[in-house]
Amino acid sequence: MRFLSFLIGLLAAVGIQAAPPAAESTPVAVSSRVVSYNIKHGQGMDGKLDLNRTAETIRKLAPDLVALQEIDINCGRSGGVDQMAALGKMLGMHHAFGKFMDYDGGEYGLGILSKYPILRSEAHRLPEGAEPRCALEIEVEIAGRRTSFVCVHLDWTSEDIRLAQAKALIEELAKRPHPVVVLGDFNATRDSASHRLLSAHWTALTKSDAAPTYPSEAPEQEIDFILVPKGSPWEKLTSEVIDERVTSDHRPVLAELPF
Repeated sequence: MRFLSFLIGLLAAVGIQAAPPAAESTPVAVSSRVVSYNIKHGQGMDGKLDLNRTAETIRKLAPDLVALQEIDINCGRSGGVDQMAALGKMLGMHHAFGKFMDYDGGEYGLGILSKYPILRSEAHRLPEGAEPRCALEIEVEIAGRRTSFVCVHLDWTSEDIRLAQAKALIEELAKRPHPVVVLGDFNATRDSASHRLLSAHWTALTKSDAAPTYPSEAPEQEIDFILVPKGSPWEKLTSEVIDERVTSDHRPVLAELPF
């Protein structure tokens, strides 16, 4: 008992130093490489159907997220392959698919590949034009920040239809409490009515080389874009058109977004 009293007195005399508070962790800056690419169901300008070539073109860009247009799921014209599952496996990425319509024994639409787990996926129906259309939205978390990425492929036949599709897109995505990035083949240039409508809510990143995107062999039109939220720091960024002339009839567009 006397030893215990001595020990307590000794500790009181020298004091016990509390462990210093753990240093707060500094958020790690993350930069995400995002790509929009109309792949023409894997058919190149040489007429060859080669999804492995498509995957290799994408792999070279080292993307974290890819919005893909003209995707086949189990269609006869592309060998009955589930192209999103195949590309996801080849590239080691999560995938989601948005169906436009039944086609050639399978389904035709658009898709998104993501290195980040897909927390939610939804296809939003858009007004129909020459074909049924939807916008495919996924939600992911990057550096603790919830973000929606939306893949679109607007009608190619009528600006009035594209305008209606843009209005529907704005109405749906205005509900999001977090940033929304829209990528895709808009089938319209920067001076179109549909583009001007979308520009009230998003900014189409300028191309670092002012390059058009279609047709891939000798591009004349800039119709593929990456749109970032109006008023965000991302507005100051640029995107890059990749000089790929054979894999598809469109060239890929790439941007790097810091989080």
